[in-house]
Amino acid sequence: MVDIATRVWNHRWKIDPIVRSLIDTDFYKLLMCQSVFRNKPDTQVTFSLINRSTHVPLAKLIDEGELREQLDHIRSLSLTRGESTWLRGNTFYGKRQMFRPDFMEWFEALRLPPYHLERKGDQYELTFEGSWPEVMMWEIPALAVLMELRGRAVLNTMGRFELQVLYARAMTKLWEKVEALREVDGLRLADFGTRRRHSYLWQDRCVQALIEGLGDKFVGTSNCLIAMKRDIEAIGTNAHELPMVYAALAEDDEALREAPYRVLADWHEEHDGNLRIILPDTYGSQGFLRNAPDWLAGWTGIRIDSGDPAAGAETAIAWWKSRGEDPRQKLVIFSDGLDVQKIAELQKQFAGRVRPSFGWGTLLTNDFRGLVKDDALAPFSLVCKAVSANGHPTVKLSDNPNKAMGPTDEIARYKRVFGVGDQEAMEVVV
Repeated sequence: MVDIATRVWNHRWKIDPIVRSLIDTDFYKLLMCQSVFRNKPDTQVTFSLINRSTHVPLAKLIDEGELREQLDHIRSLSLTRGESTWLRGNTFYGKRQMFRPDFMEWFEALRLPPYHLERKGDQYELTFEGSWPEVMMWEIPALAVLMELRGRAVLNTMGRFELQVLYARAMTKLWEKVEALREVDGLRLADFGTRRRHSYLWQDRCVQALIEGLGDKFVGTSNCLIAMKRDIEAIGTNAHELPMVYAALAEDDEALREAPYRVLADWHEEHDGNLRIILPDTYGSQGFLRNAPDWLAGWTGIRIDSGDPAAGAETAIAWWKSRGEDPRQKLVIFSDGLDVQKIAELQKQFAGRVRPSFGWGTLLTNDFRGLVKDDALAPFSLVCKAVSANGHPTVKLSDNPNKAMGPTDEIARYKRVFGVGDQEAMEVVV
């Protein structure tokens, strides 16, 4: 087991790459990338870093030269032979050869495209432009670099003994969570913590704790590299990026209204079983379900990623019943701002009514709250999103207006087209 405190201490004396592999990314990115490669390969997109937690001054904390060094290193990466063999030959979701030969040939030749980095006040403007399949692969490594460099800025002020104590306390906190989750009957939980983790080594440590502590209750990780390394399931389906870009490409209001369903029609052609999971909240869950075609009701389940999670699950249950489906057979994946208490509450509330499952993210892999002075290692909300497609701005509404993004006039248009009324604003935890 790697001595993380010693490794952190040694960061001061030599470059230590944060991202060492192109598959140090979320599994859903690869699934979506293959879909985009097949259906929209020539779409030109721009991705941009968005720091929702403006009280964290990234440009004051992180040296620009060090940031460029890390990003340049990522651009030098390509798939290793072992990684390619794993992707080509492994069984994912019960399916052999999940990734098509033409996609794998493209991926094996991929080098990530250039980036644009500029300091704006106390924040960085970091953008990526180019063809959608290439640019989308920047999202997860870019977030990993920014999150870990911010952490290193804090850790670099600490002595060697202090670092050992910090990680001992963090390990204790993690294990107490695992022990509490052991008591939750029927639990199905996966690690979804790559996007805003403390570090790769700490995410790997968290996964090892879940493997040992939860046994069969732990079903896998979203991180492909850790899944390969630990010989566990890679977990993930699709994300808001797909409907956001499809919607931006719509030529009129009618095409815009159909865009979220067009995405899933393309997905339906490629995947079945547990990969057929609806993510309904990009433009408001209630309107999405109200207008959804009947064939979507037959999908395996729904992921709830914004708004009140219990209310979202109740909405899904009512929708399935209205379409003649048995909710008890449906998978509901909760994935927004989860920690132990909320996981236990939701499991108790919905066990037997649906098949609950949990994608545990930032508060698994980056919960250093209360462990250092001024809470300087507390997690914060950083995203890297597609902001335009073929020159048209993207929009996300969500079931929480505090997560909405896009130009004000376009947000108003999307609310009109998708019939989104008043929404309850909720704190964005992470």
